[in-house]
Amino acid sequence: MASTFTPLHDRILVRRLEEGETLRGGIIIPDSAKEKPQQGTVISVGKGKSNDEGKVFPLDVKAGDTVLFGKYSGTEIKLEGEDLLIMREEEVLGILK
Repeated sequence: MASTFTPLHDRILVRRLEEGETLRGGIIIPDSAKEKPQQGTVISVGKGKSNDEGKVFPLDVKAGDTVLFGKYSGTEIKLEGEDLLIMREEEVLGILK
């Protein structure tokens, strides 16, 4: 699946976690009106951020981590029929344990 894709530098590839169907007052909310989840699982990570001298600093986020990110973070991409997000590590708000 997405294991053939490796992000560059300090970018990470994230799959959004799916939320259950929400009922409000007995009304089913359609997909177009639902907010997208702000949690996801990291699929793959880049090598790290480099400075002006070329030294590479590894990322704190690892593949398999569950992360929390902002509502408008990252860029949505479709890879092998699956909707994924690619974002910089600095857009991640925290790692959930």
